[in-house]
Amino acid sequence: CYDGGAPSPAIPVYNYKCGFCFHTAKTSFVLPLEEAKRGLAMLKEAGMEKINFSGGEPFLQDRGEFVGKLVQFCKQELELPSVSIVSNGSLIRKLWFEKYGEYLDILAISCDSFDEDVNVLIGRRQGKKNHVENLHKLRQWCREYAVAFKINSVINRFNVEEDMNEQIKALNPVRWKVFQCLLIEGENSGEDALREAEKFVISDEDFDRFLDRHKDVSCLVPESNQKMRDSYLILDEYMRFLNCRNGRKEPSKSILDVGVEAAIKFSGFDEKMFLKRGGKYVWSKADMKLDW
Repeated sequence: CYDGGAPSPAIPVYNYKCGFCFHTAKTSFVLPLEEAKRGLAMLKEAGMEKINFSGGEPFLQDRGEFVGKLVQFCKQELELPSVSIVSNGSLIRKLWFEKYGEYLDILAISCDSFDEDVNVLIGRRQGKKNHVENLHKLRQWCREYAVAFKINSVINRFNVEEDMNEQIKALNPVRWKVFQCLLIEGENSGEDALREAEKFVISDEDFDRFLDRHKDVSCLVPESNQKMRDSYLILDEYMRFLNCRNGRKEPSKSILDVGVEAAIKFSGFDEKMFLKRGGKYVWSKADMKLDW
């Protein structure tokens, strides 16, 4: 049976170069659309209730059409209670919302700082586009198209002293996920890594101080390294579960080859930690009492 976590398929293409990224583009492979749909249907059959598409940057592939078609399939055909995307937001167009917004429950935008100079230091910027200004534009589009808006922030050495209370309250997301910068061997740490995140790492005490500074933000959901590492069911671009228990990502066989039940045994998923970190919440926009 399915364990209850929300699988997060990764689309491994990027347009930002965030220094602490722990799912780096070691391959340009993208599963054919029909194979992706087959895998998603297998997950639904195994008991999946929530799906989250992340990357990389999900909107790079076919200018967002690839992820849009998967979002529509998951909501319309599979009738999943919750379909969400994590994006840096740089490539999302209003036309995408017009076409696919009704099928999307939650859009999470990654924003680590409200200071553009800090965003540049981190690598969360492309060209001259202002990341914070774009964040506000996307917030407005989520209101217009009835998509729940969420913010993800990775707390690291360059933003750990920042006070984000005013900005987060003004944006009023349904959830503000605050992650402690995490090292994963072979991804953002070690000899074969594409990123060197050691300079971004903060102590548990630093992270706790940041959380204490923002304790009055009601939508804040903190995730320390301990809570984060094994509490997600992550599928890579080949639809293999990624086991992070040994501090690096060790893939299972693909669910497309061996099925969900066989592959999930090698996922390293910690269901107790998933529940402890608040992984189960009101995740369908139909059940949210939101003032669009």
